[in-house]
Amino acid sequence: MWFLGVPWALALLVSAAPPGPSAAPLDPASIFSDLSPEELRAVRAFLMARPELGLAPSRGGPLAKNSVFLVELLPPPKRAALRFLAHGGPRPRREARAVVFFGAQAEPNVTELAVGPLPRPSSYRALGPGRGRAVPFWARPMTQLEYELLHEALVAALAPLEPLLREATGFGFRNCSARCLTFSDVAPRGLGPGERRTWLVIQRFVEGYFLHPVGLEVLLDHRDPDPRRWAVRRLWYDGRYFGSVRELAELHTRGALALARLPEPPARHLFSGYEPRGRFFTGTPTEVHGAKVCEPQGRRYRLRGNRLEYGGWSLAFRLRSSAGLQLFDVRFGGERVAYELSVQEAIAFYGGHSPAAMQTKYMDAGWAMGASSFELARGVDCPETATFLDTHHLLDADGPVRFRHALCVFELPTGVPLRRHFDNDFQGGFHFYAGLEGRALVLRTTSTVYNYDYIWDFLLYPNGVLEAKVHATGYIHATFYTPQGRRYGSRVHSHVLGNLHTHLVHYKVDLDVAGTGNSFETMDIRFENISNPWSAGARVVQPWLHREPRRREREAALPLGRAPPRYLLFTNPRRRNRWGHRRTYRLQLSSHAGPVLPRGWREERGVTWARYHLAVTRRHENEPSSSSIYSQNNPWDPPVTFESFIRDNETIEDQDLVAWVTVGFLHVPHSEDVPNTATPGNAVGFFLRPFNFFDEDPSVASRAPVIVRPLDPPTCSRLQIQRWTPPSPGACVHPEPFTYNGTYRPV
Repeated sequence: MWFLGVPWALALLVSAAPPGPSAAPLDPASIFSDLSPEELRAVRAFLMARPELGLAPSRGGPLAKNSVFLVELLPPPKRAALRFLAHGGPRPRREARAVVFFGAQAEPNVTELAVGPLPRPSSYRALGPGRGRAVPFWARPMTQLEYELLHEALVAALAPLEPLLREATGFGFRNCSARCLTFSDVAPRGLGPGERRTWLVIQRFVEGYFLHPVGLEVLLDHRDPDPRRWAVRRLWYDGRYFGSVRELAELHTRGALALARLPEPPARHLFSGYEPRGRFFTGTPTEVHGAKVCEPQGRRYRLRGNRLEYGGWSLAFRLRSSAGLQLFDVRFGGERVAYELSVQEAIAFYGGHSPAAMQTKYMDAGWAMGASSFELARGVDCPETATFLDTHHLLDADGPVRFRHALCVFELPTGVPLRRHFDNDFQGGFHFYAGLEGRALVLRTTSTVYNYDYIWDFLLYPNGVLEAKVHATGYIHATFYTPQGRRYGSRVHSHVLGNLHTHLVHYKVDLDVAGTGNSFETMDIRFENISNPWSAGARVVQPWLHREPRRREREAALPLGRAPPRYLLFTNPRRRNRWGHRRTYRLQLSSHAGPVLPRGWREERGVTWARYHLAVTRRHENEPSSSSIYSQNNPWDPPVTFESFIRDNETIEDQDLVAWVTVGFLHVPHSEDVPNTATPGNAVGFFLRPFNFFDEDPSVASRAPVIVRPLDPPTCSRLQIQRWTPPSPGACVHPEPFTYNGTYRPV
């Protein structure tokens, strides 16, 4: 994944600046707001000024240096946050998390620091990403500098192959102008700890270059901090392995190599591009605008800094550079439902015939998927009516970088009523009709991580239901087609194989159902065969509810590969609704996830959370995340191992609980994935649904229903129509033309 010029850093522009003497009080949600550009600069400046750290700028210079890689908010401890939010306690100390590469020392490593207090930092302390150990330098994420050096080393090493590449592809690395080759890199970078050798897929650099492999893959060893010691260790060309560049070049020179000749790419209508081609059979118009979302009486939600309010809902949100969207203090009707909901990790594990394909096991937190939040297009990625928010990232950069329109908020008509009923009189008329329109508020961002685009949504419904959803789109990860490759995917173009892969996404759900003391149980049906009490000698077979309290963490770890119970219930054992039921929220999965590797196999150790549909643990402050930015390059012995969260098998009755949720799907690419994978059918997620939490459906508070009653039944010629909104919604057109900027710049 060679990001061509991707500097990064994080903070919502709508976040409030540090208050002056006369500033209005900050919203309580601001304790979770991302760092402002001023705070990001202050943290970096403070660290750069510490002589004992010996820091150099991130850009330029050697790899063997000390530099700041990442700065983002370090959220406050939950106990301190709740003391402030619920009990009027002191505002928690505001701190930053800084990831520092220490490459200029005898034992290079990566160290994480807590820096504060903000906005004027004066101290720092070491943080442990896991197990209290320093992260080895070879496990660090890639940087722009390393990519630039990797490109230079590759071009120099492949110089003897320039004639081969020109003859076979018409493209090259040197003096190539508009006919250049590029590469995509895969990970993990080796087969065990201590390695940093990467397979590079050589591609034509045209629009949609991910679908243009040329048949050459190169293994480049770049573990040494000195690029002069980097070397090509192996090559693969059109199904054959070669031990050196020289061996392959000499075979070509002697005419002893069968070339994989590629056709000349067309100047227009490239198969990997978006330009329209062909016609729909019916001839119905597509050159005019389709249906649009509108807000005829204005917005029905409120956005104040990083606090979002809609109907009964209120929450705080942020966008982490490392892993993306994170919600805090999620409430309905003023009651906290969850303390935190957040994306933890997204992985895609592949299979294939080529070495790059069989090595590809992407763990996207290691590619800073939260900082890959590029501009959302108005009217395409989000409706024209949406509110767009900018973010800032400070990742692999020497200052904050603004990402325009990286988040959006909008109200969405679902196209189906939230609820409705037609009360038939069975005489050709009706007693009444009533319905409530279906609406949801959407908080959205995207992550363009290499070829794939993930669309991340949190949806808030007026009946107390919250949905987390991710759509997968973008380009498939493709390799060069060989007949042997058909075992691992589909041929999607003349020289292109779409490789099979499994997508899994992990979420953290820190539920606080009517309080922090919760228990977990599962429920499903079983069948009983009983005597019919109203007909002697007859039998009745019927379902009954089988409840199973899960008292310890091991009992609450539901393995993939086995269907989980259909009702996953988080209850408050001490709080009941009006009808005597424990107040409960139900977790409902929308997923067809499966295992990615056998349990315990090498790289599987880096994704042990992927063993479970759901695992429920007791919350601990030292278990904030199930993955880390280091797992990608060290999956064999990662600093964070999720399995350790449940190894001690703690009791989970009437405790502060965290639900760790895995969703995903198997993707066998097919020709319809060209040019891009489409979103229908490629969405997974979960719902949080009230289950006896309220006394009735809380959406009865909405003023949007319509009720129709006949005044002269059964004739029904005169009707009484009740509604609490204006009779007509009015005009529904967004007057401004489409615009797009697409840049992300230092500020």
